[in-house]
Amino acid sequence: MAERNRHGIARIAVIGLMTMAAVSAARAEGDAACARDVLVANSMQRQAGEQLESAGDDQASQCRVWRRHIDTMRRIAGVYGRCLSGPDRKEKLAQTQGQEIEFSGLVRNQCKGL
Repeated sequence: MAERNRHGIARIAVIGLMTMAAVSAARAEGDAACARDVLVANSMQRQAGEQLESAGDDQASQCRVWRRHIDTMRRIAGVYGRCLSGPDRKEKLAQTQGQEIEFSGLVRNQCKGL
């Protein structure tokens, strides 16, 4: 009976170690994916700023760029919310969500019918 319990405990320990290894591997893959996603999000944020600067003078062009900017900020905020932590997360989310709110107001007030 004692022999049987030892084998059962050993099996449970092996299963536990295998599970921990699988979780660690998944976490490492997730970290790599987040690192890549944050780099892409930073690039998207930079490009969105450049597009705002070159939006043109006519209202229809500006509204189109503003709508795209809102969508981009939402996507970027999703990445920052998922992948960042601490003060960096708080700062980046505040930036992107603030811009989303600001440009949503502009679209609501200035882009009716466009």
